[in-house]
Amino acid sequence: MKNLGNMLKEAQKLQSKMADMQAKLAETELSGAAGGGMVNVTVNGKGEMRSIKIDPSLADPAEIEVLEDLIVAAFNDAKTRLEAYLQEEMGKMTGGMSLPPGLKLPF
Repeated sequence: MKNLGNMLKEAQKLQSKMADMQAKLAETELSGAAGGGMVNVTVNGKGEMRSIKIDPSLADPAEIEVLEDLIVAAFNDAKTRLEAYLQEEMGKMTGGMSLPPGLKLPF
């Protein structure tokens, strides 16, 4: 029974750390870029796009498809950086303990 008590305490600690991490994620922003930095996208910790910056030279109506592709690429870059950041933070929180397959935290 002593082992079960320790497991419950550890679960409570982990739950508290998760709540802290979710609060931190709400304030976290990561950026991704494409086109050599001509398009920059910033996402928050939930993966929501917060801002986009486009070099004025890309605002050529004849090149709109290129601009659209660069926006998608910059967003995907930001999302990849966010996922790596989340993995790193989860690893710190769980002490390197891996989570069951298919379980994605914190959301």
